[in-house]
Amino acid sequence: MSSIMIQGTCSSAGKSLVVTALCRIFQQDGYKVAPFKSQNMALNSYVTIEGFEMGRAQAVQAEAAGIIPHVSMNPVLIKPTSDMKSQIIVEGKVLRSMEVMDYYAYKKKLKKIIQKNYQKVSDQYELVVIEGAGSPAEINLKKNDLVNMGMAKIANANVLIVGDIDKGGVFASLVGTIKLLSREERKRVKGVIINKFRGDIALLQPGLAMLEKIIKIPVVGVIPFLDIDIEDEDSVTERLVYKKKTKSTEIIDIVIIKFPYMSNYTDFNPFNQYEDVTIRYVESVDQFGQPDIIILPGTKNTIHDLQYIKKTGIFDKIIQSSDEGTIIFGICGGYQMMGASVADPYGIEGDVRFETGLSFFAMETTMQREKITAQVTGIVRGMSNELSRLNGIELKGYEIHMGTSVYTGNQGFIDSNGELTGSFNENIIGTYMHGVFDTALFTRTILNCIRKKKGYTMRENEISYREYKEDQYNTLAEKVRSALDIDLIYRIIHADN
Repeated sequence: MSSIMIQGTCSSAGKSLVVTALCRIFQQDGYKVAPFKSQNMALNSYVTIEGFEMGRAQAVQAEAAGIIPHVSMNPVLIKPTSDMKSQIIVEGKVLRSMEVMDYYAYKKKLKKIIQKNYQKVSDQYELVVIEGAGSPAEINLKKNDLVNMGMAKIANANVLIVGDIDKGGVFASLVGTIKLLSREERKRVKGVIINKFRGDIALLQPGLAMLEKIIKIPVVGVIPFLDIDIEDEDSVTERLVYKKKTKSTEIIDIVIIKFPYMSNYTDFNPFNQYEDVTIRYVESVDQFGQPDIIILPGTKNTIHDLQYIKKTGIFDKIIQSSDEGTIIFGICGGYQMMGASVADPYGIEGDVRFETGLSFFAMETTMQREKITAQVTGIVRGMSNELSRLNGIELKGYEIHMGTSVYTGNQGFIDSNGELTGSFNENIIGTYMHGVFDTALFTRTILNCIRKKKGYTMRENEISYREYKEDQYNTLAEKVRSALDIDLIYRIIHADN
């Protein structure tokens, strides 16, 4: 077994993307490869076949490696629920919520768990690509580090450090990062990567030569700014301030409410492959316009974000839009908001114990101590009017939520093994199932219902989202392979520390 670790000068430097690219490159080169990240902080998670929760980025990287995601690839997941408190998930199950200082005190107990899970992955695969988090130069956090150089030591891995040139200051950030490492840590750093470069690389060459002289470490390559649609790790991503544009004159406008604790927004990545769709993330009423669909996404703090949309006027705007016939679609936490109320008697999410909802459905939700995590399948049932075209479509996705909902008279939306889940009422749809839009037939059908309403011509179904993702992984690998010295990376993998 061999390994290599990708660290970065900062969050969003491009570590996850580089790991994803290397996983696909090594897989193409015939290696049995797997990703690993000891500790991940993200609201964007994934549920394994076994029902365990892990970081979405490692699931994406496993897909790129051509393997089934397993929770051992990300044994510790941190999901913030407020500025000072996070839900701690260990080996796929909720441990408990902790204040920041409590977690740092607890970290010592996690080292053996991380070692055990890394060993499990390394025993099964020829090559492990390890991802760091944030920066290895956070000198105030280095004492109990388990995710950057602390993890490199556990794995005895050589390190590549990625710097983001698009934000500016990449030379200073790379030099500063390396200078703040201890002598032992610097010995592990065998190369640096410049990421997100725009322009003529010839203008950069003098700077690269000077950088190598200063740090005495080779530049492994310069990756251009890539227009690749790979699922992101968390809401730090630029995607949430990005408006998908299209050249089509027959537009379907989708508005997604950008909750403060929005989670699993990768539910909406499939829309990127539809040329007749625009996507807008909105935070205020004046950003709404006249959308065709309003989506209430998942959230890590349903009551807080329900209060947020009331405070901003979005709550009333959603009700007004529903009265006007706009399709309102809620997923997970967004679905919970569609009921009559959300209760949190155990203080799972915070101090507020109760909040009234949009009352689109006769449904009451209560937060529970145990989280529901499972992959699920189902068939659309009971839809009426134009949306009846959706009936009979098979869906596959996953559930991941703390609350349970009690229905009194709701019309079911998805038949999952004989049990009707989700709710439907005219133009209002809600479900706990993440990933419903991954099914191309379902997504194109609902878009065609809107196209018909607007007098547009119907469109045929696009390629499956799985095929689309495979194409993106291969394109990413091709671009990164041409930008990096892959032969040097192979030598670094096998070099002594």
